Amino acid sequence: MAAAPQPPTDLSFEDARHVVERHAREVRTGGTESVGLLSSLGRVLAQQVVADRDFPPFRRAMRDGYAVRAADLAHLPVTLQVVGEIKAGAAVEDVPLEIAPGQAAGIMTGAPGPNGADAVVMIEYTNLKEDRVTITRGVASGDNIVPIGSEAGKGQTLLQPGIPMDYATIGLAASVGLGSISVYRRPRVAILSTGDELVEIDQQPGPHQIRNSNSYSLAAQVEAAGGEANILTVARDERSHLRTLLEQGLQSDLLLLSGGVSMGKYDLVEQVLDDLGAEFFFTGAQIQPGRPVVFGRARERYFFGLPGNPISTMVTFELFAKAMLEALAGMTPRPLQFLHARLKAELTVKTGLKRFLPGFLSGEFENGEVKLAGWHGSGDVAAMGRSNCYIVIPEDRAKFAAGEWVAVMMR
Repeated sequence: MAAAPQPPTDLSFEDARHVVERHAREVRTGGTESVGLLSSLGRVLAQQVVADRDFPPFRRAMRDGYAVRAADLAHLPVTLQVVGEIKAGAAVEDVPLEIAPGQAAGIMTGAPGPNGADAVVMIEYTNLKEDRVTITRGVASGDNIVPIGSEAGKGQTLLQPGIPMDYATIGLAASVGLGSISVYRRPRVAILSTGDELVEIDQQPGPHQIRNSNSYSLAAQVEAAGGEANILTVARDERSHLRTLLEQGLQSDLLLLSGGVSMGKYDLVEQVLDDLGAEFFFTGAQIQPGRPVVFGRARERYFFGLPGNPISTMVTFELFAKAMLEALAGMTPRPLQFLHARLKAELTVKTGLKRFLPGFLSGEFENGEVKLAGWHGSGDVAAMGRSNCYIVIPEDRAKFAAGEWVAVMMR
């Protein structure tokens, strides 16, 4: 009988990320539900949003000033007769029927432009005396006035399913009259931390024990990414206990494990998952922190084995598990993108691994600069509390001078 093929190990970061993205494109979501529009914030849209009328539904003024015929302003200054004033929300009877040559109408931002006028001249360049306005700056046809339907035509699709709902998309849905909206259900994510050294957070740890902080940081990351976190009991370093909890976790939409994926004698996670018939897609990535990360599927559920050191757990969730969770939440998979900032101080690292180091981005406006958050390895959870980003260091560079541009991943 042929041996089962071994899963790839120590993939490059890019290759490992692409493996996750390929699987994320194939997952099915857990259905939809209708929620109030404000309750959709942070959820993923499950319906098309369609314009119920032209946007704008009338020729809309973009500035306070005067609606004019641009041709009347060919020679400046020019004085025009003011035949009315149009406010935002004006009724049809309040809008002059037509602006004739030599005429103008006062107009407010958002008001409907009258027939005959093809531009709006800003009020800053005008001087009104009684019913005559003198204009000192010219305009071209179409300036400061938006044509009917130029933003969207009636029946046009404005939003497609798979888009996360934020303030902009909620505002757009409100503009077409949607008081409730269909969103994908939030995926259930089981979180299982392993190791005899762990105690619950309300317990006093012994001299060689630590509190189970990873389950709570992971749960926070899951909730922020659109999932429903379910923290399981800590798994002891014993096969039958671990198997029971793994079987429980695999009943959720996604299982996240913290710890037990390294090469130690009591790192049993991969062994027990193999007993459960798991298929492993990779068992390591060339990154620091987080090199022993595992990705696979068992009993038709995806799982990630994340290293147990706190920063490794946080980093590998952001780099890999988050993409799968977002797909399960209905979001269209999207590539990971980094920002760039200048280094505040010289930085030296070892080559060979792509590094995601806790950093602090500061500065004002476009003058951003970043520095290391003073971390002492992947167990230094205090450094994460001082950081607001990760500095992304390529595997083939050892030294960066102050002032150099580096990639940054916000957290």
